[in-house]
Amino acid sequence: MSRVTRWLGGALVLLLAGLGTLAAGPAQAEPRDLDQGWEYRWGDSPFLADGTPAWTMPDHDTAWRPIAFPSNPPNRNGRRHAWFRITLPDGEWRDPVLYVYSIDLIAETYLGGERIYRHGSFAPDGSGPFVGWPWHMIELPEDFAGRTLHFRVYSDYTDIGLWGEVKLMERAELFGFILRHSAADLVVSALCLLLALLAGAFSLFQANRRNFAAIALFALAAGVMILAETQASQLLINAPLLWDFLAAGGYFALPVAIGLLLEHWFADHRPRLIRGIWQGHLGYLVLALGAAAAGWVNLSITFPVFDGLLVVSLTILLAAIAPRLRRLDPVQRAILASYAIFGALLLVDMLVAHGLLPWGRVPVSIGALAFALAIVGISLHAYARTQRDLKRLNQHLEQEVAQRTRQLQTLVERLETYSYTDPLTGLHNRRYFDELLVHEATRAQREDAPLALLIFDIDHFKAINDRHGHEAGDRVLAGVAGTLASHFRDADVVCRLGGEEFVVLLPGADAANARSRGESLMNTLGGTVFWHHDRMLGPVTVSCGIAAYPEHVQEPLALVGLADQALYAAKQGGRNRAEVYA
Repeated sequence: MSRVTRWLGGALVLLLAGLGTLAAGPAQAEPRDLDQGWEYRWGDSPFLADGTPAWTMPDHDTAWRPIAFPSNPPNRNGRRHAWFRITLPDGEWRDPVLYVYSIDLIAETYLGGERIYRHGSFAPDGSGPFVGWPWHMIELPEDFAGRTLHFRVYSDYTDIGLWGEVKLMERAELFGFILRHSAADLVVSALCLLLALLAGAFSLFQANRRNFAAIALFALAAGVMILAETQASQLLINAPLLWDFLAAGGYFALPVAIGLLLEHWFADHRPRLIRGIWQGHLGYLVLALGAAAAGWVNLSITFPVFDGLLVVSLTILLAAIAPRLRRLDPVQRAILASYAIFGALLLVDMLVAHGLLPWGRVPVSIGALAFALAIVGISLHAYARTQRDLKRLNQHLEQEVAQRTRQLQTLVERLETYSYTDPLTGLHNRRYFDELLVHEATRAQREDAPLALLIFDIDHFKAINDRHGHEAGDRVLAGVAGTLASHFRDADVVCRLGGEEFVVLLPGADAANARSRGESLMNTLGGTVFWHHDRMLGPVTVSCGIAAYPEHVQEPLALVGLADQALYAAKQGGRNRAEVYA
């Protein structure tokens, strides 16, 4: 059975014992703080031949000095070994244990010269590597009352000795004590990790990715740090050094997240300075954790170095952004305020950790909770604002759609009036012809089919207008148009180009066929009489210009110009005739 399995089994036993205690009533003896009667002495004890530390013997009492709490005795002067002792009090105990909040850094516990507990491993010279900062449960025998308990401690850290609090209590009560003091931290940690997940998802899809990514990193770092530092984590996995690595990673990543966000917010004010700070912290995170994982340095020593770096960085950041704080919007101010609360609590915790303030449980999770609540509040506010904006947008869109519909209806009506039909003759107009020519030209080239084009112009039309008036001219135009429409086949298209000019497009016809049909039309017109108000308008003749693809040109769109040149030749040749482009 592995060590982890045994520990989880023990945790389950403690849980059942704790539940039983709650059901049965209070323990026979209340937990007792061991905050009086401590003594210390610097150095490391020699060991007797049987392995018993000499300083645990009664004849080695002269060098002990009283101390209020077994931590950081005076006049350390770089010394790394210290011993502490206390006489255990009387009491009615069923299953007594000694609870120690933490130890800097490794220790052995002796009762009556017999070792009953070890945290870490000691080399022959009394030194040893850092193995984490867990809480400690030291089992005591039933006859512990009145006996002297000794702690052998080694530390190359800034602190040495026991740290936090030392209590004598029942085993089952200890488990409940740990859970009670960890519950809030577990809830806040879970909330932060959930926020990290949501913000990380938003950073992948939302436009403001930089903000969401920085918030996700901060929430992740805070959540991991709080979870790793809570005492209940030791009940989940009994791997103190692993939890300390996670705590360090979260703690060291906090200024990186803050710097990323501030660099984005203050892009126009000292961005290089802010970027340099968060990149420096990122480098420290990688180097410190990498060196500790490789065994080059103890993880413990990376914390005080980072603490000093963090104080300097936050001071520089505050000085850099202070002149521009008023430019931040309310959302940015709320996030920055939550950072400030978290940072202030971290600073207090830092001062306590280094003995500059009396020991106490600093509620760092409150800072993380303030951050989480700020993000939740901002999100709810943003959601409500989004709903209002969507409602206004829907109303605006409905109005816009109605307006666009009216405009579209107007446009349709205008397009209907601006049709493809010439209103005088009933033929297709020039606009229709231009679009049709492009289509037929493309088809002729694609299918390698012939295409002919005829342009007709009424001879002496101006004289008709001048002699008989414009109404008579319109009658002639309409009459010629009707003759054209009835003369050509369905596949042929007759259009009025404008004035007295008409065009006929003959798909599949060559120049000779087009000329034959053009002359046939001219013969038909020669036998047609046009009347206006009982007046005969005289014989009406037309001139015709013809061009064909591919006989005359490789580009069908050029047929209009060629047929127009042929029409000019017909006019110059005496009118009332058809000419093919040559």
